[in-house]
Amino acid sequence: MYHGRFKGSHYNAGYKWGNLLYKNNKIISKQHTFKITEERRNFVKDCLPIYKKYYPEILEEIKGIADGQHDSYDNLCTFLLSMYCFEFDNHCTCFAFKDKNNIIFGRNSDFLVDLEKLYMNCLYDLDKIYSFNGNTTAFVEMEDGINEYGLSVGLTFVYPTIIKAGFNSGILVRYLLEKCRTTNEAIQILKHIPIASQQTLTIADNTGNIAVIECNAENVEVIKEKDNFVIATNEFSSKNMKKYNNYNIDDWKAQERYEVGYNALIKNKDNLSFDLAKDILSGKYGFMCQYDRKTNADTVWSVIYDIKNKKVYRVEGNPSRKKFKEDLRLKFNFEN
Repeated sequence: MYHGRFKGSHYNAGYKWGNLLYKNNKIISKQHTFKITEERRNFVKDCLPIYKKYYPEILEEIKGIADGQHDSYDNLCTFLLSMYCFEFDNHCTCFAFKDKNNIIFGRNSDFLVDLEKLYMNCLYDLDKIYSFNGNTTAFVEMEDGINEYGLSVGLTFVYPTIIKAGFNSGILVRYLLEKCRTTNEAIQILKHIPIASQQTLTIADNTGNIAVIECNAENVEVIKEKDNFVIATNEFSSKNMKKYNNYNIDDWKAQERYEVGYNALIKNKDNLSFDLAKDILSGKYGFMCQYDRKTNADTVWSVIYDIKNKKVYRVEGNPSRKKFKEDLRLKFNFEN
């Protein structure tokens, strides 16, 4: 994984990073993953007024990156803001649990092997936002993270069956990490802000309030914890959201991952622990990360946010083969 530190204003942070890549002859628009189509361009034109209203800072950061890259701002917006709204090969597992001794958030990010050297861990400490430590398969957008107040958020992508102008999954995670201290604050934002893509968002805060939010352009469904845990993979499970699932695609064993995680958590509901989270993510309870890399699929990072104890652990690779290591860089700003 690349490791990035971002400070100052959104624009300046974006410019510094874009220019650093440029000086090292890394041009974002020349990467084979950089896809621009007229369909996506027209879609993003409809999204831009929403971002200007609700989140102008993120557009400033994208403008900074474009200027640092000496490249097109419009093309970079099209690339970033249309992610998750069309076909995308991101498959993940999230869960959170709590008891009197623990508030734990865990996530595996499952993605393409041939891109794994491009994935990023980011430490953001920008002006007028909450600082956070996050991870991404792209940039600007986040797929999971924890902020200085202990709010943890992680997405699982659900293949799009409907899209409308609004925020995509990765921007939603980034926005919540920057703006919210609590799970309830995040839920209220998700009920208010226009949403473009389909996803679940697993959210946990430092009081032990945990939930999965299944959401798309039409509905926001809040699933509160039962038996002190929640879990999500790459399909909707609630009654009101199942109709939006696409069952004709390869979802990388989403149902099996859900059942393995659920069964492990329900079996150990009276014995929740950091080690339990690590063992589930590492595949010791059944299929979770045991992909055949020859198919270009693998778990490319795994994280555990130990919220109660203010600790961050990450595996940069597959947790069945590599060890979790503590990341000490984020300075927390809450009392237990």
